[in-house]
Amino acid sequence: MSTTLHRPAQWAQLEFGLASLGDRRRTKRLVNIATHLAAVPGGTLPQAFPHWAELKAAYRFFDQRGVSFERILAPHLERTRQTCREPGEYLIIEDTTQLDYSGHPATEGLGVIGDGGGRGLELHSALAVRVESWTLAQRPEGTVTGLFAQECRAPRPVPPGETRGERLRRPRKSQTWAAAFKAAGRPPAGSQWIYVADRESDFYEPMQLCQQHGVDFIIRSGQHRRLADAAGSLLATLAQAPVLGQSTVEVRTRGGQPARTASVELRSVRVRLDGPWRPGGWQPPLAAMSVVEVKEVPAPAGVPAPLHWKLLTSLPCETLAQVLRVVGRYAARWWIEEYHKALKSGAGVEASQLERADRLAALIAVLAVVAVRLLSARLLARSRPETFEAAASFGPEMLALLEQKLGPPKGGWTNRNVLIATARLGGFLARKHDGLPGWQTIWRGWQRLRWMCEGLATLQQK
Repeated sequence: MSTTLHRPAQWAQLEFGLASLGDRRRTKRLVNIATHLAAVPGGTLPQAFPHWAELKAAYRFFDQRGVSFERILAPHLERTRQTCREPGEYLIIEDTTQLDYSGHPATEGLGVIGDGGGRGLELHSALAVRVESWTLAQRPEGTVTGLFAQECRAPRPVPPGETRGERLRRPRKSQTWAAAFKAAGRPPAGSQWIYVADRESDFYEPMQLCQQHGVDFIIRSGQHRRLADAAGSLLATLAQAPVLGQSTVEVRTRGGQPARTASVELRSVRVRLDGPWRPGGWQPPLAAMSVVEVKEVPAPAGVPAPLHWKLLTSLPCETLAQVLRVVGRYAARWWIEEYHKALKSGAGVEASQLERADRLAALIAVLAVVAVRLLSARLLARSRPETFEAAASFGPEMLALLEQKLGPPKGGWTNRNVLIATARLGGFLARKHDGLPGWQTIWRGWQRLRWMCEGLATLQQK
């Protein structure tokens, strides 16, 4: 059962109460810190702890040996993996984001990010989302299960003059992709795990790991690939495949280009990819899979890079309906991008000014789970707009304030109405064509609602 929309204290106990930190008092302190950060997300401890005694105790907590990113996050990862073993379809969406602390020169132990001039950390995450339903356009709607895996690291520059063989022999960040399945094992009967990743994951090992562990996959290809048994190249084979049909893909705002709806042609062909060379010799070919081409036609004027996906997948692609669902699942990769926005704009992960990278990583572990909680509320407004989980999380006091400020919502305090009302306090206009609010207005509205609650509590104490 999802814990993401429990009240903050109950949520924090369920997510962090089993953390093994070497001392039960530390675990109790962690639960207290998580409760405050869930109630007042914003990334900095002074925001969450206005009283000096509690703030000082929080600083002491992150300075203690045994308090680490891995130990704090472990109970949440275990809970998520256990939930994913329940019957259903789960998308395990993996991606990397950079956390920029270049403006915090006093912080020690940070890595090199961006073009080499930035200082910060890399966060590599696998987000599990349970597919709840499908739209008429064969797009999935889902609810957040949690983080299936996450790793925080300080990236270092590639050694100058390194050869390909040397690179393949040393530990590399690319070895993180799909590696969580080694620890998680195979999904049980009735539970389907589908690994979804972008072009960074387009190499031999992630597909091999998925095939070895009974995990389906959809990986966007970005490389020229050789087929097994001297059957030619992937691109040449795909070019000869007939068009299965047409569809549309919603393209999100990116690189200064506005959002648009792309008209695409769909092709699919069955292939066997040849194995690459690795230290020790050539690897065996991968088991047969499908490749789906999603190509925008005609290319729109003024768009520098028309949509063109080549999706490698273990899922069946014999019919147009099956291909449309593969495309829909890959298009749902935006959920992890929304998670990164929740982490940065909602939980304020880049705002902290702790002075050591290890302390910062421990705080990031807490905020990473806070961001799951924030994302869950937003996705529930899409997948279950007319149910009432969010209302239970907010509680009667907050709902009464929202109702006094904005009036009673039509249909009651459904998930969608709670989210929109909160964002309205932050400046969201909530016009019919506006869709769901963004993280900035949600965050501003949440802050204002918290201030209203605190002001009311102060007046009631007098």
